[in-house]
Amino acid sequence: MHLTIIGSGDAFGSGGRYNTCFFLETDKANLLVDCGASSLPALKAQGIDPNRIDGVILSHLHGDHFGGLPFLLLDGRFSRRDKPLTIAGPPGTRARLDALMEVFFPKSTGSTWKFSWSVQEIAVGIETDVLGHAVVTAEVIHQSGAPSTALRISDGDKVFAYSGDTEWTDALLPIARDADLFICECYAYAGKLSGHMSWEILQPRLADLRARQVMVTHMNPTMLARLDEVRAGGVLVADDGLRLAF
Repeated sequence: MHLTIIGSGDAFGSGGRYNTCFFLETDKANLLVDCGASSLPALKAQGIDPNRIDGVILSHLHGDHFGGLPFLLLDGRFSRRDKPLTIAGPPGTRARLDALMEVFFPKSTGSTWKFSWSVQEIAVGIETDVLGHAVVTAEVIHQSGAPSTALRISDGDKVFAYSGDTEWTDALLPIARDADLFICECYAYAGKLSGHMSWEILQPRLADLRARQVMVTHMNPTMLARLDEVRAGGVLVADDGLRLAF
């Protein structure tokens, strides 16, 4: 697997970072994991053609994680995309995406599309095939109007795992266990937060995750100011444009 960090920021673009978006290249497909509102310009800023993307897998339905989909779809329409696009997400994804499309681009849900796109809803806890990848989700602690999930994606050789947005929950443990890379949101440096993780809470639990590599992402200014401490502890730090093979 090859990973490019398209966006590693929080909802507010702290540190000038784009909203959450990871570009995952495998032997089976090119995937986006989350597609925050700023993802289309972020992809183009990094020289990645959006028409290379075969599928998008969503952790949850907040704007900084799925709000870029209307722009991605409309870009495909006007750039004459000719290959299908699969969008996979938690239960409720289709209805929320249709609503989002109508708010941003009225009558767009009735458009005639020049390429096919489909929505696949992933039942929580049930292994699901998405473009040849085994995807397992776990519900986490983050209010989003639909199940918010952590993701585990396997191409049969390597495993990519991701916490989504969440407080600490033991539901993360089977998602992260033995993953080649586990990306974990770590919004703040200290404190117990509603719906989000802090380094103060995550750091003592790192060994429990049992992932081969752990990376933190989705950081606010209090966390961004302490990244040297995080790196000193052997944890990777997401940064826009970072590329990693595993």
